[in-house]
Amino acid sequence: MIKIFKTEENKSLVKLGINEAVSGSWFSLINPNEEEVKQVSLVLGLDEDFLLNSLDLDERSRIEIEDGNLLIITNLPIMTDEGCFDTLPLGIIHTPTSIITVCSKDNNILSSFNESTAYSFDTKNKTEFMLKILYRSVKFYLKYLDIINRTTEDIETELQKATNNKALFQLMEIQKTLVYFSTALKDNDIVLQKIMRIANSKSPNLIKTTEDDMDLLEDVIIDTRQAIEMVDMHRMILEAMMEGFASIINNNLNQVMKFLAAITIIMSIPTMIGGLWGMNVEVPYKQNPFGFLIVVALSIITSVVVVLYFRKKGMF
Repeated sequence: MIKIFKTEENKSLVKLGINEAVSGSWFSLINPNEEEVKQVSLVLGLDEDFLLNSLDLDERSRIEIEDGNLLIITNLPIMTDEGCFDTLPLGIIHTPTSIITVCSKDNNILSSFNESTAYSFDTKNKTEFMLKILYRSVKFYLKYLDIINRTTEDIETELQKATNNKALFQLMEIQKTLVYFSTALKDNDIVLQKIMRIANSKSPNLIKTTEDDMDLLEDVIIDTRQAIEMVDMHRMILEAMMEGFASIINNNLNQVMKFLAAITIIMSIPTMIGGLWGMNVEVPYKQNPFGFLIVVALSIITSVVVVLYFRKKGMF
């Protein structure tokens, strides 16, 4: 799908056809097909591979420069339909005339740049628009990390009441998400450092930055590093929680096994006494009319003594 937008002088955002695209336009490509890639490639004079690189779900964050065009691949945080979190490559192509975003899936970050928020960005100011996309991305990382933190606290409370596999699997899923976020954020930080070097080089063929753009870029870098620190902190807390709950599970299992062992011993006492008096040999109280009651009483008394002993030893 191709959508082309341009910011007007009155700060409104208008949608254009591909034949109407002019300088200062924003080409938004969401999971484009082969024909759409060819159209954009011809209109903007770009290599098709330059557009296709960002569609690989395993693509790492990086920067590529070709014929005066700057390709920035960054990883966005996304929430899946199942309520889990993942990362998704986004390509931002900075050409001398336009800016292009290429992504394999629609996402909250790009969709937040629309007609109702048009006052906050300008497609003609390509550098500022690019930085605002990166800034919005890191803000979503921080937002999702806050959700993950609250979810972890809820799971911790649930595990304190009852240890079950569902809660543990949720913790494992969060742990996997934090690994994705950590890798993506660290790669993004490297890309941002490269952008900073390009901006400081004042290369006329790549990106032009103003003082406000540099301030915004510094904000993006600061927030990215804050997100990295938050991810690392959450990972350490989660690892400690997993180890703690693993110890609790093992301890609970030991308690259950100890209890069952004690019950087995106690239940074997009446069986053993009854077996001895049931032998085909001379036994005490064989001719006594109260012999059965005496054996039962002996079994009960012995079992009670063993129970009291086990209680004293902490077996119950």
